[in-house]
Amino acid sequence: MDLLKYIRNVPDFPIKGIQFKDITTLAKLHAPFKESCDQIINYFNDKGITKVTAIEARGYIWGGVIAYQLEAGFVLIRKPGKLPAETISETYELEYGTDSIEMHRDAIEEGEKVLVFDDLLATGGTAKAACNLVEKAGGEVVGVAFIIELTGSLHGRDKLKDYNIVSLIEIPVEE
Repeated sequence: MDLLKYIRNVPDFPIKGIQFKDITTLAKLHAPFKESCDQIINYFNDKGITKVTAIEARGYIWGGVIAYQLEAGFVLIRKPGKLPAETISETYELEYGTDSIEMHRDAIEEGEKVLVFDDLLATGGTAKAACNLVEKAGGEVVGVAFIIELTGSLHGRDKLKDYNIVSLIEIPVEE
C-alpha cells in the first residue's frame, strides 16, 4: 500500500514556508492506519521490546497500538511540566533556541529493550532527546520508528546514526 497518498500537505503551517505533513488523513482510514501500525509491529516483533515510548501528541496514536501488539508497556514522553510524578528531562537544540522533553523517572527499568516512536523525523533533535532519556533511565534503544522521514537537507537521520531507524514514508526536502 502506498501510504504517501494518505498524507495531506498543508502549505505555510504552522508558519509561512513550512510544508506541514498531516498524518491525520492517514489515521482516519482503517486500512492505511492498520497498515502503518502493522509494518512497524512486524519489523520489531522479534526484537524483545519491553517498552514503547512515544512523543506527544501524534506519537501516542500509533505508540499505544504498537505497544499493545508487541505486548510491551507504553511510556509517555511529554513537554515539561505535564507529567505528575518525578521526571527526568532532556534539552535539545532547535533551529533557533532549545526545547525539552520529559519522562517519568520510573518509567523504564535498567536493561529494558525500548522502541522509540514519533510520527515524523525532520532534524532528529526530538527523537535523539527521547533516545537520551531512555538511556538515562538505563534502557536500551532497540529501534526508532517513524511514519514519515523528511530526507535531504534536514539530515535528521545523522543524529540517530547509532540506532536502528525505520521510517515508512520518505519525503525529500529541498533547502
